[in-house]
Order: sequence, then C-alpha cells, then structure tokens
Amino acid sequence: MANVKKIKGVIGILTGGGDVPGLNPAIRAVTFRALREGYQVIGLRRGWAGITDVIRDKNADNSNNYQILTEEIVNKAGRTGGTFLHTSRTRPSHMKKTDLPEHLRDTYTADVNDVTPEVIKNLEWLGIDYLIPIGGDDTLSYAVRLYQEGVKVVAIPKTMDNDVPGTDYCIGFSTCVTRTIQMTNSLRPSAGSHERIMVLEVFGRYAGFTAMLPTMAGAANRCVIPEYKFNIEKLTELLVADRNHNPSRYSIVLVSEGAMFEGGEMVFEDTTTDAYGHAKLGGIGDLVSNRIKALSPKFNNGRPINIINQKLGYMVRGGDPDAIDSIVPMAYGNLALDLILNRIHGRLVVLKNGRYDDVPIDVVTSRKKVVNVDVYYNKERLRPVYESFGMKPLFIMTSEG
Repeated sequence: MANVKKIKGVIGILTGGGDVPGLNPAIRAVTFRALREGYQVIGLRRGWAGITDVIRDKNADNSNNYQILTEEIVNKAGRTGGTFLHTSRTRPSHMKKTDLPEHLRDTYTADVNDVTPEVIKNLEWLGIDYLIPIGGDDTLSYAVRLYQEGVKVVAIPKTMDNDVPGTDYCIGFSTCVTRTIQMTNSLRPSAGSHERIMVLEVFGRYAGFTAMLPTMAGAANRCVIPEYKFNIEKLTELLVADRNHNPSRYSIVLVSEGAMFEGGEMVFEDTTTDAYGHAKLGGIGDLVSNRIKALSPKFNNGRPINIINQKLGYMVRGGDPDAIDSIVPMAYGNLALDLILNRIHGRLVVLKNGRYDDVPIDVVTSRKKVVNVDVYYNKERLRPVYESFGMKPLFIMTSEG
C-alpha cells in the first residue's frame, strides 16, 4: 500500500490482550478526532497479530489484518463492549515457529523468533506515521520495544485488573467493578435463602484491585488477593462469624484468581502458557470453597456450612461499557490526538489524581502496579482498610500507592 501524502498523516490503532468494555469508545474517539484533523486512520486487526501477518504486496488480501476506519464504521461500535478490531495475545518479539505467518517461515527458522523487523517494515509499508496501541502491560510492553526501535507510539492503558503502572485508571476497570457488584448482589438472595457462605472467584492475576474495590463498596465481607498469602483457617473463621452475625445467615468472600494459600502458589488450569509466558489461572475458587466447607464445623459448633461457589469470569468483562468506561476512553483518545497534533510521541495517556495527563511510555516496563497491602489491606481482617480517604482519587488505590 503506497504511503498517502494527500493527507496530514496516517494513524494506526490496535487493541491487544483481553477484551474489556471501553475499547470501542476509545477507537471511536481516536477516529472521529483524527479524521476531522485531516488524518487517515487504519485499524490493525487482532492486536499485534494483524501487523505481523501483513503481506507487503499490493495484490495480497490483507483484509484480515487491517481496515481503513471511517466515522460510519466506528460510530455504532463505539457504544458497545468488546473490540470490533478483535484482539490477540501475540508477542512479535517472541513468536514460536509454529505461530509464524506462512510467508515468514522460510526467513525465521528458530524455535522462538523476533519478527520486530517485519512489524516495522509493515508499518512503513502501510504508511503509518503514528501508532496508538490500546492494551495492558503485556501489549504495551511490546509498544515500548517499538518505540525504542524508532516507531512513533502514543499508548492508551486498558485492563480490567487496573494494573498498568503510571496511571490511576485503565479502561475496563469501572465496568468490571460494576459488574462484580451487580452479580454479587444477584446471587445474594440464594446465599441467604440457603444460609450459605458464598465464594466468588474474580479476575486479578497479580493485582487484587478487582476484588478490593467491590469489597470496599460492600459487595463482600472479605477478599483474598494475590499480594498477600492468606491463612484458610483464619478466612473460614471470619466468614463463619460474618454469617452468624448476619440476620440473613450468609457471608461472601471475593477470591482473586491469582490469590494464594499461605505456603502455597498460584493455581493453574494447566501448564501451557501464552506468548507472554502466562499460564491460564483457574481453580483457586474451587479449592477455597472445598477447604472452607471442610473447616467450617470447627468454627460452627461442629456443624458444616454449605457453599455457593461461582466463578464470575467473562461475565464481568461482557456487555456495554458503563459511564466511566464511556467517558474515559473518549478523553484518552482525544489526549492521544493532542499529543500527535503536537508531534509528541513515546507517551502513555493517563489519569493521575483525578486529572488527565501523559507520562513516558517506558513507565509500563519500569515497575509493577499492585495493591499496597500495608496501606490498603487489613491482613488480620482479610478486607480493605476503611480509613484515610481524604484527598484520595476516585478509586482510592493509586498508581503510586
């Protein structure tokens, strides 16, 4: 595809990693503003996979790899969840030979290959002047690599776990918290009717924000998070006491998928890993449920307590975005365009202390963003700390805390 010079420039945009509500509003915001400022916008399909798979031949069918975006295309999608550009967990710097596009397999023959040179050539062939990746720390860590290689990148943080460093807010987090509270409340009558303890497994591999905030909002009595290995007997004792003090005779705990028993490790579905080295988590909720039921007689006068065990999973990332995940993506998209119009790149757009801003993109790879358990988590009570909220941001636990 020839570089288009009749316009101010070409902007590429992609979404990578897990889907969340708010991605389509961000794509819409970027596209509307860019087109009106005289730019062309190319949507790269399937995250980093689309730009990796491009065949640099004007006669090749690359419709599965990119599309030219228009106001008509993005307008309706902008009100919906997910990402119409699709997504993947492709990591071009670490591609297994079996995952390579067919046309690259004669060139790259190692078991694991770095095809970044192809990505850069493909961006140049498409005439892309600026690249806007929307993703979590995995997707954006590769964006940092491209920036270091000379690609003009302006990144937008997205992840329901809210764990991208440098920003107080990532697209998808508010809807995740909203859905978690709604679904917990939907299950509450069943827990009360049967006088049970309810164990709900929620997302959160390394960071416990998605368990902490709903608990802080009153959705659960207790939560266990990846940042603090919990004692199952202590958790059981607390939940039995919560249940027995509740007139409706039930209690609730939110369990982050990355939570770990005291002396234990993360629980995985199997040993296979994605391109970023992450094994699929799953099963901690089942283990917690079984252990609580077995231990409950010890704290309930010898009588066992039955359990409601539910993995909320993809239900909390489905559906349309809530108000915050409609507004913040619009602002982030416009922030990205402001930077591009001023010929600034190598930045991550952020929310810090209630204000929109931007920071150097390499903050993504500089540290981890996790719950500061010494400040926000009561280790004895296995629940958030409910004090000192003055001058805290909207979602309490900041990028610095």
